[in-house]
Amino acid sequence: MIHRPAATPDTGSGSGSASRPKPIRRPALPAALALLSALLPAAAAAGGSVSERVETYAVSGATGAALYESIGLHGPKAGGGRAIAHTGFKLTWRRDYQNRGSACVLASAVPKLVITYTLPKAKGRLSPEVAASWKTFIDGVATHERVHGQHIRELVEKIEAASIGLSAENDPKCAKVRATLQARLKVLSDERVAREQDFDRAELSPGGTVHQLILTLVNGP
Repeated sequence: MIHRPAATPDTGSGSGSASRPKPIRRPALPAALALLSALLPAAAAAGGSVSERVETYAVSGATGAALYESIGLHGPKAGGGRAIAHTGFKLTWRRDYQNRGSACVLASAVPKLVITYTLPKAKGRLSPEVAASWKTFIDGVATHERVHGQHIRELVEKIEAASIGLSAENDPKCAKVRATLQARLKVLSDERVAREQDFDRAELSPGGTVHQLILTLVNGP
């Protein structure tokens, strides 16, 4: 998820006042969304399935600053504010717990993962200059969100590795195995959350990739 920070126009001297962006209009599917769609075929993962989809929310305006302001009004809710974009997922499992004597073994764990990217889409017509600036911005945002998508895929792989073959003796109801699995899942989930936060922090910090995308958009035509 890219949280939406306050934009500070680049004055050339390293100083500036907080900028409130304004709306932008664009008719067709942004190139970044088309690119994402091209990269999102349903894929089988270790006997399971992974699918990805793109959702959009509308923003409007006639300048880059206007677009950013519209994002602030309509972007996905995040904490007490709005995000520029968001990567969410739904993960379910089909697990086969088997009794082997008095032991329980988690023989298989088959995932079904759906990743959803939420990105801004400018509606209406843009001038050629603003359209080019918007394309650079949205392409960069989509690239950022795809990294979050890859992190989620890697989480699923780690869960599989931590799950399959897990066993416990004297566990006829598989309660021990389930408890051990839940403890492992919490650790993996916490690690992923920290990883996402570190990634966003680096990208949004001064000089970071997303920070530069925002400044270029807001300070552009």
